[in-house]
Amino acid sequence: MLSTAREVSVFGDAIAYFNEAAELLDLDAGTRRILTKPSRQIIFSIPFQRDSGELEVYTGYRVQYSFARGPAKGGVRFHPGVTLDEVTALAFWMTWKCAVVDLPFGGGKGGVTCDPIKLSPGELERVTRRYAAELVEVVGPDKDVPAPDVGTTPQIMAWFMDTYSMHIRQHTPGVVTGKPLEVGGSRGRVEATGRGVSLTTLAQMKEMGMTPKGARVAVQGFGNVGSIATQMFADHGCTIVGISDVTGGYYNEKGLDVGGAIAYAQEHHSLDGYRGGERITNAQLLELPCDVLVPAALEKVLTADNAAHVQAKLVVEGANGPTTPEADRIFNERGIVVIPDILANAGGVTVSYFEWAQDRNGYFWKESEVNDRLADVLHTNFTEIRQVSSLRSVPLRTAAYMLAIDRVVKAMKMRGMYA
Repeated sequence: MLSTAREVSVFGDAIAYFNEAAELLDLDAGTRRILTKPSRQIIFSIPFQRDSGELEVYTGYRVQYSFARGPAKGGVRFHPGVTLDEVTALAFWMTWKCAVVDLPFGGGKGGVTCDPIKLSPGELERVTRRYAAELVEVVGPDKDVPAPDVGTTPQIMAWFMDTYSMHIRQHTPGVVTGKPLEVGGSRGRVEATGRGVSLTTLAQMKEMGMTPKGARVAVQGFGNVGSIATQMFADHGCTIVGISDVTGGYYNEKGLDVGGAIAYAQEHHSLDGYRGGERITNAQLLELPCDVLVPAALEKVLTADNAAHVQAKLVVEGANGPTTPEADRIFNERGIVVIPDILANAGGVTVSYFEWAQDRNGYFWKESEVNDRLADVLHTNFTEIRQVSSLRSVPLRTAAYMLAIDRVVKAMKMRGMYA
């Protein structure tokens, strides 16, 4: 489990970034109070029976942070370290992530304190269905739309959708996104987050006069996001000098064989034992000599302790909250550009929006259309962020939060206060 100090700081970091942008927007105290409190936090027990007959009880969470711009939107995390603070912080981030790419959603997040790796397929299905059943009254296409996150899969989303549909006696594919294609999923959804990371990175590299061909890239995290982004960087001519997963990292200054690494990870379910480069730690990967660093694993890996040793010119946050405010300040002082998480990894929620829209219309798009629309959304909003950054002389992160907060506040004021 996360320590109490760590729990407090996760949400604390998110609030710190919010406050910096809110100061520049001159938000009044009342509006700030509303925006720094979640609309709804739900905690409940999930009793279930193991295959052995033993009874266990997990804890489930769902935080619906904001409904100002539409239904809550955010993933469901199955992990033994899930806490209310973590879920609240992630729901808070989702509020700004949806707003910064101008989606008609608010922010939400959920989780279950379990280790899915230790559950059989039957046990995992029972946990998922009980979790979904507990939330039937508060989720739905016009209320709250969950999606996959750490430890959850398209299959889990299919079970969630089926459970919800059975309870309300109506086929409702739009209750969740990230589903398999066979039950209303969208083409391009699996690759969307990694694709968004690569699209925003390549756009910023162009802005900085960096040529992809030969640019050295290091990626921490080799799951769905990291591996797909890595492949797309390689496809554009970048030299991938470092990769890692939970088992450790690998470095090759001449460039790693990305296709071989992906094939190895798929076959062995991790990079452990991969021989394509020099073995390094995850901490060492963050300090490699490179042009672009992509932390695409967990939060709070770039801190005051290692920020001064980062050698990249550009940091792209593939993960949620990988950079602490202290590290962010050091990067700003050193002239290191950071593409913030609320933009860099917004490809997933953007294509989730496309999936939700397709489900509601019963009409599905070609993958090329999905990818073109994703690129348009990210490039359009990244351009607005750069404009705010330039006009207000602030880093990209602050500009992104300013744009997102302004959009949410305008929606709140237009709707008015119901009391």
